[in-house]
Amino acid sequence: MKVFKWVLAAIIILLIVGLLIPEKMTIPVKGATSKDWNHNTFWYEPWGRSGVHKGIDIFGTKNTPVVASINGIVIFAGELTRGGKVVAVLGPKWRVHYFAHLNDYNVSAGDVVSINSQIGLLGDTGNAAGKQPHVHYSILSLLPMPWLFTTQRQGWKKMFFLSPHEKLTAK
Repeated sequence: MKVFKWVLAAIIILLIVGLLIPEKMTIPVKGATSKDWNHNTFWYEPWGRSGVHKGIDIFGTKNTPVVASINGIVIFAGELTRGGKVVAVLGPKWRVHYFAHLNDYNVSAGDVVSINSQIGLLGDTGNAAGKQPHVHYSILSLLPMPWLFTTQRQGWKKMFFLSPHEKLTAK
């Protein structure tokens, strides 16, 4: 029972520390501005097989550097059917930053990345094949935020997804 209490205390401390880390962010495409994505595409529907678009697509020239939008730890670097070449970074506030459709990536799971460090190149892989090169950028919270729940289609998932547009343009 004593071990359980210590483990529980350690988990609570770890959660709190993760929430206290400041979340400084930058646009993940080198040289891009907020004019390089449609501000209304977060949670847009209908959107292909996923039904709802849970991120934003930041457009640019193929092979433009894609950079870490936050400081964090790479938790996945690989290929997915729809996302193509993908990198996922666990950052402050227990949020996963997801970068999809990369032409290539140069990080591996377990790597520590700094804000603005290159993680890959803009592309059109996965279900973006043949479309204008872009990175699909999503922010997924591992801790639910019940106040974001809505009654719209897949509205319960809004407790876990944050609008990258709002986070990147916040002052």
